[in-house]
Amino acid sequence: MAFVEFRPLDKKSLVEYIQHTPALASKLGEKFDDLDIREVGDGNLNFVYIVAGSAGSFVIKQALPYVRLIGESWPMTKERAYFEAAALKEHGHWCPDHVPEVYHFDRTMSLTGMRYLEPPHIILRKGLIAGIEYPLLAEHMSEYMARTLFCTSLLYHSTTEHKRGVAEFCGNIEMCRLTEQVVFSDPYKVSQHNRWTSPYLDADAEAAREDNDLKLEIAELKSKFCERAQALVHGDLHTSSVMVTQDSTQVIDSEFAFYGPMGFDVGAFLGNLFLSFFSQDGHANQGNDRKAYKEWILQTIEETWNLFRQKFVSLWNEHKNGSGEAYLPAIYNNHVLLELVQRKFMKDLFHDTLGFGAAKMIRRIVGVAHVEDFESITDASKRADCERQALNFARMLLKERRKFEGISEVVSLVQKSN
Repeated sequence: MAFVEFRPLDKKSLVEYIQHTPALASKLGEKFDDLDIREVGDGNLNFVYIVAGSAGSFVIKQALPYVRLIGESWPMTKERAYFEAAALKEHGHWCPDHVPEVYHFDRTMSLTGMRYLEPPHIILRKGLIAGIEYPLLAEHMSEYMARTLFCTSLLYHSTTEHKRGVAEFCGNIEMCRLTEQVVFSDPYKVSQHNRWTSPYLDADAEAAREDNDLKLEIAELKSKFCERAQALVHGDLHTSSVMVTQDSTQVIDSEFAFYGPMGFDVGAFLGNLFLSFFSQDGHANQGNDRKAYKEWILQTIEETWNLFRQKFVSLWNEHKNGSGEAYLPAIYNNHVLLELVQRKFMKDLFHDTLGFGAAKMIRRIVGVAHVEDFESITDASKRADCERQALNFARMLLKERRKFEGISEVVSLVQKSN
């Protein structure tokens, strides 16, 4: 075999690699003369190549042993590629309609070959910035989250199966530690990595760092993130980890996957939709005030949670006599008791979702990694106004999440205050 140890591939060596890999070569009909290879990795971590020929196409993703954006001075485990491929396969098994198929994985080369999501698929975040409505987004994302979270939890699996999954993914330590740092620690202290729209948000960033009640709540969420192996979560489910068309929704980039709290995924997605909502005034112009679009985003947030809740409970009812060991049928065998259990479980999950969603919002405004939703607003003063509204909302939500009974209350509060 030509590739027995890790090395970063360029276009030339990539062709050689594909020729030696039957699972990939067959996707191209063994035709290599007319290949079009483009490097499209705009992320901070990986090489991403689109390989297209007359007989087929796929994407190659290769993890480097350092942060690509910074270089070798910031080492990063390339083992994350293994966990990404494993999570894509597991989530794809439970929800094949919304996870691209993995064709090939090479652990030595930290390389994954998977389905190419052809145009007009675009990154959801870019679609939201452009003001495009996606009528099936809530339906598709609620389906993805309900199926992947339910089917990798103790509601579906035996404790033996569950512990096996936890053991496999507990090796993804570095990616979890990165999340612990940038989501639950850095925004709440002085850190060289933090940045914000200065000087406009200087006082706001300081207020967040000095907010004792906020720190109490973030400590609790950090504990849940580190200690609660509830289900196989994507771990980084923001709007740049989703590719969309009008009738297709595909979840990608699961290299942060681990067994953690379900609310971390649901919260990340909804939190990023809230960020998009608060950014819209910065993208409004004379031709489009974005008011109708803001309403669509809020409607999508509400529908996503309500559909998720409905589908999750429906899966639970469908499999209540299955092998899941969280609530044994011999004990929870009457309708009234099961309904009580479900109501409490979903209420706790809702409050986790609000908390984690708020934490993800805060870190995108005063932490190290920001979002294009705000960054693409060129007027710094206008950008800061949008960010301040989002930050104030997120701080409130994090501290007061338990007082909300349902998502419609949260959405109503945003509508009144905006």
